[in-house]
Amino acid sequence: MKKLILIIFGLIFITSCKETKESNMTENKPQAPFVWEGANLYFLMTDRFNNGDPSNDKNFERTNDAAKLRGFEGGDIEGITQKIQEGYFSDLGVNAIWLTPIVEQIHAATDEGTGLSYGFHGYWAKDWTSLDPNFGTKEDLKQLVEVAHSKGIRIVLDAVINHTGPVTNEDLVFPTDWVRTDNKCTYKNYESTVTCTLVKNLPDIRTESNDNVELPLQLVDKWKAEGRYEKEIAELDAFFKRTGYPRAPRFYIIKWLTDYITEFGIDGYRADTVKHTEDYVWREFRTECDYSFAEWKKNNPDKILDDNGFYLVGEVYNYNISSGKYFDFGDKKVNYFDGEFNSLINFEFKYDALKPYEAIFSKYSGILHNQLKGFGTLNYLTSHDDGSPFDAKREKSFDAMTKLLLAPGTSQTYYGDETARPLIIEGTVGDATLRSFMNWDAIQNNQENKDLLSHSQKLGKFRAHHPAIGAGIHQMITQNPYVFYRSYSKGTYNDLVVVGLDLEQGVKTLDVSKIFKEGDLLHDAYSNQDVKVKNGNVLLDSKFSIVLLELN
Repeated sequence: MKKLILIIFGLIFITSCKETKESNMTENKPQAPFVWEGANLYFLMTDRFNNGDPSNDKNFERTNDAAKLRGFEGGDIEGITQKIQEGYFSDLGVNAIWLTPIVEQIHAATDEGTGLSYGFHGYWAKDWTSLDPNFGTKEDLKQLVEVAHSKGIRIVLDAVINHTGPVTNEDLVFPTDWVRTDNKCTYKNYESTVTCTLVKNLPDIRTESNDNVELPLQLVDKWKAEGRYEKEIAELDAFFKRTGYPRAPRFYIIKWLTDYITEFGIDGYRADTVKHTEDYVWREFRTECDYSFAEWKKNNPDKILDDNGFYLVGEVYNYNISSGKYFDFGDKKVNYFDGEFNSLINFEFKYDALKPYEAIFSKYSGILHNQLKGFGTLNYLTSHDDGSPFDAKREKSFDAMTKLLLAPGTSQTYYGDETARPLIIEGTVGDATLRSFMNWDAIQNNQENKDLLSHSQKLGKFRAHHPAIGAGIHQMITQNPYVFYRSYSKGTYNDLVVVGLDLEQGVKTLDVSKIFKEGDLLHDAYSNQDVKVKNGNVLLDSKFSIVLLELN
């Protein structure tokens, strides 16, 4: 009996020592800073991700007569919050979520030639000051931001300044001093890309105007009916008094969009149709976003995540990283970075993804640390409006996620990239095929989808834990086997990782002599095993062809 007691006490002592050691290791390991230039961003369509509240699925007599995947499907803000609470995003290493626009959409449907469509996607604004009830309430948004922040996840909303929603019998056109409805864009030069309507029946905001204009009567009547007219007017008066801006259309919209920063503490905006709006508008938007974010931080000192500024990423359609800071309209080159955006969406990555790893990684590291130093790009392979996505048939999903999540720059995982959500949906027309509901069932029932998700989780968490992956300097160590390292420094923080790809399954040896010291204890985050540096090498035995080495 005494012997048994001694054994039990011995086990307790050993376990206690182990836990203390692990605790000390955790405490001694510096916390990785969040860096937008290397973030793991997840882009989702609010209506197509998760239905958290079925009671808000039907509003404004929106019916089921829409064309396939062109009506509201039930996804909402509450559904996103639920998945954050369940740990879905944390398991993916996601540290920023970009939502499609959530402001109130036109109430009726319209046909742009692809079938009857509602504003489920969020880009057809009717009222920038309120949320669409199909997406949820402002209380839902408040909870989303708070829950996300508690998990270290930033929230990026989508800003549309260029246009209103289409005109229908229920959704009246804004006054002519607010919008133009003729002069369709021809895209031949700067002027014919900016001062024009994108498509028929999509009123273009007169963003060039500095004329004082009255509020659209439909907004006045709406706000009065909702009992908030006086409040909205008082806020507008205060805004224009503070800024001295003319009461021109763009400044109304900028005020309404930046209210979501001061009220909810969102962390960033993705700006829609950037090249179709005068570039100075984005400098003005940047000024007000920065002011609003500073005000939110001042008013909520206990909720500040870090010292990062407000994040702005722009959609300059067909911008390529190879262009550096400039986008060429043919007759004019515009720099959208300095004084405007932290980053631009990179439309070139899906083509670069066809190249070998080293060709991609060395190119991106070179540009991001030279021509684009201090800025970034948002790399993607699939998206909501790119009709020619990388690997539309989802035949190379593992390779796609490897290249996306290990490439220098900010990564954009479009919802379902990590689960091979189908991008070819029979019976759809146009971009509707890219916007099916999230394939949650496949994760539960299909082993291949589960394996892809697991692969994405390992890579995503490694990226999140190591800013060196997205924001660091890339250097190849050996070509065969393909092994590289990334290094990142900020202040007193230093990050160094070694990655091996396309390695032999089973036993493998990697030369890390130029990176890690003899005797260093390392951890392979892909196979979840520890290894020690001996004679400048590490020896691993795993069934995987990928190695993700970090200091233990």
